Amino acid sequence: MAKSKFIFVTGGVSSSLGKGIIAASLAKLLQSQNYKVTIQKFDPYINIDPGTLNPYEHGECYVTDDGAETDLDLGHYERFLNENTSQSNNVTSGKIYQSVIDKERNGDFLGKTVQVIPHITNEIKLRMLELSESKKFDIVITEIGGTVGDIESLPYIEAVRQLIWDLGKENAIVIHLTLIPFLSAAGELKTKPTQHSVKALMESGVSPNILVCRTEHQISDNIKEKLALFCNVKKDAVIQSIDADSIYEVPILMLKEGLNNVVLKELNLSAQKKVRMENWNNFLNKLQNPKYEINIGLVGKYVELQDSYKSIIEAMIHSGVVNNCKINIKTIHAEKINLDNVSKETKDLSGIIVAPGFGERGLNGKIATINYVRNNNIPFFGICLGMQVAVIEHSRYVLNLDDANTSEVDKNCKNPVICIMESQKNIERLGGTMRLGSWKCKLKKNSIAHNSYNKLIIDERHRHRYELNGKYISKLKESGLEATGINPETNLVEIVENTNHPWFLGVQFHPEYKSTVLNPHPLFNSFIKASMNYNISN
Repeated sequence: MAKSKFIFVTGGVSSSLGKGIIAASLAKLLQSQNYKVTIQKFDPYINIDPGTLNPYEHGECYVTDDGAETDLDLGHYERFLNENTSQSNNVTSGKIYQSVIDKERNGDFLGKTVQVIPHITNEIKLRMLELSESKKFDIVITEIGGTVGDIESLPYIEAVRQLIWDLGKENAIVIHLTLIPFLSAAGELKTKPTQHSVKALMESGVSPNILVCRTEHQISDNIKEKLALFCNVKKDAVIQSIDADSIYEVPILMLKEGLNNVVLKELNLSAQKKVRMENWNNFLNKLQNPKYEINIGLVGKYVELQDSYKSIIEAMIHSGVVNNCKINIKTIHAEKINLDNVSKETKDLSGIIVAPGFGERGLNGKIATINYVRNNNIPFFGICLGMQVAVIEHSRYVLNLDDANTSEVDKNCKNPVICIMESQKNIERLGGTMRLGSWKCKLKKNSIAHNSYNKLIIDERHRHRYELNGKYISKLKESGLEATGINPETNLVEIVENTNHPWFLGVQFHPEYKSTVLNPHPLFNSFIKASMNYNISN
């Protein structure tokens, strides 16, 4: 049996309470005490992964080094822990059921009737134990998606019940994140929703060891005593999680509440070291006390839901701290911008990012934006499709190829400056078939990219099907748009820069995925610095 200790994080009363942030914050505290910690997320939806989900449904699709398309919470895990996650860190019901059905088709169950219990729950338990079998981790934190009471979550709760029985209560505990709502008419916090949520959890055979209570107001000792009495937990295991201005304050708030100490006590573990959060506190201090302030535009087609660009937003925060600068992000809907209103929409912006995406919607707005920033020397950062649109804009307005386009949008265009990758031409299925994960890139000396990274070979994460058409590289270079980053194995263009512009760079990869609190991404650092310089000079 696995030697790792297990912490299961469930949610109650309401969705979107921040289980991922609580899990990541706890992991950070335990990591600071010299424990080797990892976090995994179990999502109850039937999709195999979020790769084919519209961002409006589930926020951004986060990509790991090994090419897993995962839930955005894995981004929080990596940003907080400064450790890479993998395929094993995000499991969906789709993966669970697919695996069980494949085993049934192969005859692995020897003719038995396949049922939720034991076959689905056994598969869930196998996935829950997978990370511990590497023997690299002292503690595995498992976040269960959804809310207790959801039909979709029942097999996971049952699997947790069985695992606690198998592992022993000293090796596995449950943290239940819940909401303590404030009724303004009554002027008081109400505990009844939490009591009902815990009751529903206990009816499934799982009793929480710790309650983490999301709240807008301070929770009194009387309320903690009431929750402890009715929810069958110790008073010191009722942890307040009050609303914070920044997610990066949450680990410090949890430290003050003693969450890590309660967890270690419940797991019969001792604090191997005193909590060392100096670097984190330095980051927070700079975040809360910036010397400068600039406005950055983020142009995309999913801006109504900011979780669609979560990693980009967080990467800008990280790099803002490096530059002692507060970043005010103005989101601009790509469908609502054009050549006529672009100057008005981008007024007072010191830099602009054109975000990733797929399809035709909003493409013309992105082209108009890039045309404006190129002509007005505004710092520009294009990511994935943002880079591709920069190539289209340059081809149309500098090379005068009026019909230049991407074959994703127009398969019959005469000048497909962006075309489908050779390896993608015969692929019909959408899920999990893109160019995914970490790939190498060789940088041109003294380019913006090279000066930003300060090295010639880099590794970055990808998620795309289309690439810059090699037939146009020479023409683009002659007219000022140069390929400064190339994959050494495939010759695929990874980075383009406008050599006639102070800071104009597009990347085929997703640098935002590798930015963390302790290691902000060098391209974002450089972009923010260039934007600050633009702000000073204008």
